[in-house]
Amino acid sequence: MDLLFDALSEAVRLLVSGDPYLWGIVGRSLLVSSSAVLLGLIFGVPLGAWLGLARFRGRGLAIAIVNTGLALPPVVVGLFVYMMLSRQGALGSLGWLFTIPAMISAQFILAAPYVAAITLAAVQSVPPELRLQARAVGASRLQAVWLHLREARLSLMAAVAAGFGAVISEVGAVTMVGGNIADQTRVITTAIVLETRRGRFAAAMALGLILLAFAFAANVFITRIQQAEPRRRRPPAGRPPRPPRPPLTS
Repeated sequence: MDLLFDALSEAVRLLVSGDPYLWGIVGRSLLVSSSAVLLGLIFGVPLGAWLGLARFRGRGLAIAIVNTGLALPPVVVGLFVYMMLSRQGALGSLGWLFTIPAMISAQFILAAPYVAAITLAAVQSVPPELRLQARAVGASRLQAVWLHLREARLSLMAAVAAGFGAVISEVGAVTMVGGNIADQTRVITTAIVLETRRGRFAAAMALGLILLAFAFAANVFITRIQQAEPRRRRPPAGRPPRPPRPPLTS
């Protein structure tokens, strides 16, 4: 227990002192994961909305594929991206292997299914009658779809947090395609593994605390959205509505 308490106290000291090694890793992790989630939004939100609103042959299979993406093993994603970016790979000419763009690419593949699946669920939770009512009052098809997405906007925000939480804590894919190079591709998770192997438990603990803080913040954000959704749909407090008047009889 002494080792744990000593590492924890030293970790707090490193965080408070603004250690450039630690905070450089944190900034790099935020850059990689935020970029991957942004790309996941650009790809996943339209895909999830399309699957939620459209009706076509093979839709069930497409949804199953998206949901399967939630269980993608990071090491398999890392292997796929590595093979694509290697010199013999289809994208080897880009020279991205062991660079930040390679890490963003791997995390994008991991984040996109989360965004698409949550968007799909959010869109399906909105009553379809909303679009029909919008079309009935003269809205175009695009305007009706936009209104539908606006009703699901809180859940769409949860997709951002879920995607970020999924990629910020993964280690397999970024290790394979990034190489864990100091001051270039080393991020929080890969640094924790390295510092633990070196016996530098204080640095590993400090990075672990930051990673836990990110995961906690993402879950708090999702929880607040989930609690805000019922409140938003709840009718305002006040007097109960009057019963309708009976029809006039002659």
